[in-house]
Amino acid sequence: MKKLFAVVTVFLLACSLPLSAAAADKQRFSDVPSSKHFAEAVNELAARNIIGGYPDGTFKPGNSITRGQAAAIIAKMIKLDTTSVKIPGFTDVSSSHGFYKAIAAMAEKGIIGGYPDGSYKPNEPINRKNMASILVKAFDLPRDAATNHPFKDPSGITNDVLIIYKLGITTGTTPTTFSPNAFITRGQAAKMLKATEEVDTKHVVTLDAEDFGWNKLEASHADTLNTDVFTAVLVKGKEGYTKDKIQLIPLKEGKGSLIVSGVTSKEFAPIEYIKYYVHVEEVNGELKLTLKETDEFLPTVVKIWSFEKEIQNISLSTMDGKKLSDSVELLPCGIYETCFEIDKAGQYIATIRYKEGDEVRYGVEAKAMNDSFYYTIRTLPEKTSAVYDENEKFDIGQHKIITKNHEQIATVTRDPGTNTFRATGKKEGYVEMEFEHITNQGTICDGIGGYCQTDHVTGLTVSVEQLGSIMYVSMFSKVLPDH
Repeated sequence: MKKLFAVVTVFLLACSLPLSAAAADKQRFSDVPSSKHFAEAVNELAARNIIGGYPDGTFKPGNSITRGQAAAIIAKMIKLDTTSVKIPGFTDVSSSHGFYKAIAAMAEKGIIGGYPDGSYKPNEPINRKNMASILVKAFDLPRDAATNHPFKDPSGITNDVLIIYKLGITTGTTPTTFSPNAFITRGQAAKMLKATEEVDTKHVVTLDAEDFGWNKLEASHADTLNTDVFTAVLVKGKEGYTKDKIQLIPLKEGKGSLIVSGVTSKEFAPIEYIKYYVHVEEVNGELKLTLKETDEFLPTVVKIWSFEKEIQNISLSTMDGKKLSDSVELLPCGIYETCFEIDKAGQYIATIRYKEGDEVRYGVEAKAMNDSFYYTIRTLPEKTSAVYDENEKFDIGQHKIITKNHEQIATVTRDPGTNTFRATGKKEGYVEMEFEHITNQGTICDGIGGYCQTDHVTGLTVSVEQLGSIMYVSMFSKVLPDH
């Protein structure tokens, strides 16, 4: 599995920017005094033949760079193979264009894109926002964008802008503006190029779909355990060109968790999941992130509705009666809730004892799911029988149970001469009953002139839910609305 980004060593020999012989001699350009913020970058890159000046000894740092030139420069910097490229499909970039191969290679890698009208506009100056986008994709920079920034520009502050800002590749044009749509100058480009190649990405771990035997990555979830230890970013590739990947960026020492999901190339293949513990430790002054695959689950909170009653204690046993705890540790919880933890999959019986002296049993199921570090919890209070009392003023007539083999699900009786029904559960299921007469229960409206609905009761339903040996029985009207 590929663990780390390669550190890209950047060289750009004769490119679209004109070079002078004096540039190789490390001369300082007459129009780039040392007081300029980009002077160091310009002079160093010129000495390395990455950029050059003009024959008159100037650099012209205020001149702009075209979109085609930017593509050619970056393609050489990251050493893209331009010998055999796919036709990019831009309406204004023919195979005879001077930057055709560079533009095609960059487009094929999903690093650059065109305009909605199908053009690329290679001869137009590139703006600061688009340069940020190219740098992020070309150098595969960590996609950890700044959440706090000083820029007040009304638009154009993209994630790519915030990524290079956070990495220190560039600042704004003023303390409060980035000017994303302003054309980038040669001086700004030099400083950004030098700063980009100096970004240390050795600490970043990259995961590709192939690392898991998958054809496509679906998602990554790092929001379970100690979410401030690292950041996981799913980087979506360009459809049909580049593949998805996940970047893991360590933030501080500690232990976190990660769930990665993806699919194979098989038709109708199900989504697969892999869980990891993520360990971040400081080694020689740098954060190092490692992964350990796991099938473990974390202790999971069980919530029990306690309403307004004060609980004395909760005992826990297995469904077959084996006592696990006479008094589980209660956790802080929401209003009218009582919480405790389950650390193993299975079915349990939680017996709640109230200070008033009464008890109620709950069935608890902790189910292991491969897409989570926590169990899926289901609770069911014990209630083995129920009573349904239709208002005696309504003439429901005779009743008829229409469910086949209903006696296997519940015993249902009717008190003689009344509309009162009683049910005792036997096993999980539903028992449906119809009344001889449909009764009008009245009309309810949402305010004056609002929506109105008249409910007609046609029968009743007996519901029997079961969790292990715990059973919950309820009865409710079958209603036919009349608008």
